[in-house]
Amino acid sequence: MKKIALSLILILSLSALPGWGQPSSYHNGELLVDGKPFTLLAGELHNSTTGSVAGQRDVWARMKANRLNTVIAAMSWELVEPEENHFDFTVLDAMIDGAREQGLKLVVLWFGSWKNGVSTYVPAWVKKDGKRFPRAAFKGGSPAPYLSALGKNTMQADAKAFARMMAHIRDYDKDGTVILVQVENEMGTLDMMSTYMGGENRSRRDYSPAADKAFKGKVPDALTAYLKAHERELHPAVLSAWERSGKRSSGTWEEVFGQGDLSLGESWQDTYPGLTEELFNAWNYATYVEHIAAAGKKEYNLPMFVNAWLKQESGQEPGKYPSGGAQAHLFDIWRAAAPSIDLYAVDIYATGIYDWVCSTFSSFGNPLFIPETTSTPDGASRAFYTFGRYQPLCYAPFGIDGGGVTLSANPDDPSFRLAYTLLGRYLDEIRGGNTIGLLLDPANGRNTDSAVLGKYRFSLRPNRLDLFAATAGVSATRPSGASSQTATGVLVLQKGEDEFLVLGGVGSGSLSVSLAREDTGKTVDILSVDEIRTDTDGSSYLHRLNGDETSMGVALFRTGTAKAFLVKLYQY
Repeated sequence: MKKIALSLILILSLSALPGWGQPSSYHNGELLVDGKPFTLLAGELHNSTTGSVAGQRDVWARMKANRLNTVIAAMSWELVEPEENHFDFTVLDAMIDGAREQGLKLVVLWFGSWKNGVSTYVPAWVKKDGKRFPRAAFKGGSPAPYLSALGKNTMQADAKAFARMMAHIRDYDKDGTVILVQVENEMGTLDMMSTYMGGENRSRRDYSPAADKAFKGKVPDALTAYLKAHERELHPAVLSAWERSGKRSSGTWEEVFGQGDLSLGESWQDTYPGLTEELFNAWNYATYVEHIAAAGKKEYNLPMFVNAWLKQESGQEPGKYPSGGAQAHLFDIWRAAAPSIDLYAVDIYATGIYDWVCSTFSSFGNPLFIPETTSTPDGASRAFYTFGRYQPLCYAPFGIDGGGVTLSANPDDPSFRLAYTLLGRYLDEIRGGNTIGLLLDPANGRNTDSAVLGKYRFSLRPNRLDLFAATAGVSATRPSGASSQTATGVLVLQKGEDEFLVLGGVGSGSLSVSLAREDTGKTVDILSVDEIRTDTDGSSYLHRLNGDETSMGVALFRTGTAKAFLVKLYQY
């Protein structure tokens, strides 16, 4: 009897722990949903798609038809708390219900104090009270169109609303539809006029009176203690800035991290203008976000993440991209100030620097997580490449529902449905498997690609069908509207020493194979190529290809298609 009573007490105690019974968790680069590893084949709805109950009714079935397993959707502070201390979760409930009815998981984006760096989704009662909820300021003192991260009243009000939302999700979402939450969106000080119109950058940091005082004040002990404890793991930019001032353990921001620009190389990627101001901003934003995330996790301990608007060649200076956001070179500052944040996500629209972005955001212990990217056919092509090369936790085109007026997909375009159908079918094999990704991207000058997998080198090149057809004296025409500039992505998964699963397509390209070691004196050839097709009853079958179908490469991807092949190779 005592043992039974003790067991009951233990169960009751465990069930009271924060996060007990939650549908998802994150640990060491792995997201678990219902106790199993989970990868998000996702799409992000347009910002205002979930602005009402009626406006989102037809969305969820369309997302299921696009073969998503997860939808990323916004919930704004102004809808949750339209009047101070009066909360309304009607629209949020409709989001959860809509996703659940279609068997989809849901990621909630909290558009609180900031969205794209500005404060457009805060309640009217916050916007109108600048004294209680102070704005940041541009250099020179003029008010910025966004709230200051040093506003204590704002931080507390945002945290209260967020905590109420998380408590409501805990109580309402009994089936565990919501698996992740993003806290704020692309935060950081930003000078839109400077970014898009040129001229002086006025927002390397917040220049409000409170921010000026803090910048001239002492660097928090918690940050310098973190730097000392993690010195061997720091990003080179943070370490170099700290070293140039003698690794001081106290002092003002400029005394600890120096003044002026920092250069660690000749490229813009290795140059850090205004780094000290950016470090200062990052600490303030991360501290603010920690207060919000911790309040939310106290109510419902779901994994949480923040996302970043990229530093890029056209906006290399902080303030021309949101200064202080979770850029890869600022992970250390964010980790020191915001331990409640589990992941750092990146929004990638600058496809010319795609690999640099993916590699930097999948380093320093952070898995690649892409909640926003292009919703074009090229974006669908890159999904194959990204999963093959980086195995991200999440891949999601923005505006996949076609709503809104900016960066949205054509809702009739089948590209992501084609790509996600294949990726979803083999996702368990891809996750943790031995894979490579290949990409043709003519618009960005990437006309060939190659990588080694096992003892073979796989090469992706433009489709030579037209040349082959002309030589054979037959006509070969591209589908109507097809462009020679369309990207092609390929994922290759090793299933055995000489056996490979090949997924890819959307654009037009063909895959060839050569021996990785050229000193063997052997020739590589195709033993067999089988296209994996779907029968009318939904079952899969192998369709043997040979001769003309494979003479110009192991597998031929025609424009506007996505295919899967089982390829066996041999040597003689």
